Amino acid sequence: MTSRYKLTLAYDGHDFHGFQSQPGQRTIQGTVEDILKRMTKGQEVRVFGSGRTDAGVHSVGQVIHFDYPGREIPPANMIKALNSQLPMDMVFTDCEIVDKDFHSRFSVKGKWYRYRVSLDGFVNPFKRFYTGHYPYPVDVEKMQEAAKDLLGRHDFTSFAASGGQIEDKVRDMYYVNVALDEENNEVIMDFIATGFLYNMVRILVATLLEIGNGRRPVHDLKRVIAAKNRLEVQQTAQASGLYLYHVFYEEVPRKYRLDLDF
Repeated sequence: MTSRYKLTLAYDGHDFHGFQSQPGQRTIQGTVEDILKRMTKGQEVRVFGSGRTDAGVHSVGQVIHFDYPGREIPPANMIKALNSQLPMDMVFTDCEIVDKDFHSRFSVKGKWYRYRVSLDGFVNPFKRFYTGHYPYPVDVEKMQEAAKDLLGRHDFTSFAASGGQIEDKVRDMYYVNVALDEENNEVIMDFIATGFLYNMVRILVATLLEIGNGRRPVHDLKRVIAAKNRLEVQQTAQASGLYLYHVFYEEVPRKYRLDLDF
């Protein structure tokens, strides 16, 4: 007999080789599975995530699930047991027991990624693992205008890095927001969609920054989307600025459905 647990996980991705287990590498999945193996006295417990973040990518709201064998442990005790054994760069923030038809990946209704880019002239040693870096002038208003062209249903082939396994590259983009954080001299970009392709957010960020810098016309995204050609965008923003911010398992709230305003 097993109980299915759904947990929300935050982590600093700097010292991890991504989410997915890999032989000889420190990963999120591998770290959690090792702890569960100790808790079950040697039984293998498979951990499933909402998605596979790459090396250096962070999370505020990654969601995992696993089926825990034996007697049911109250969620408060489960989260306490796991957190007491986690390294300092990971923490579970929520835990609940869910029905067996819940799946952390296949039950997803939408994902929210946030990207932070530092505009400092030189790399700030205290930000280098937690922001991207773009030391050129940007017009945030141009980026905000360009971002509207991403809303709605599109084939995002031009923004998918090689190496992805997914053939269907059509996604619904619900929400894009570009904001200037003057106090920290950063641009914050938020993206909510039904899902994202391999490196898609980082490629979108790089393209929006080029528009903000005047290297591309404001509405060039329309042309790039229509081209369905990865060669249209050569740049990819650094992994260090990317955060998996939230995973939606209910319909995405109306306030984040900017696609409905067009």
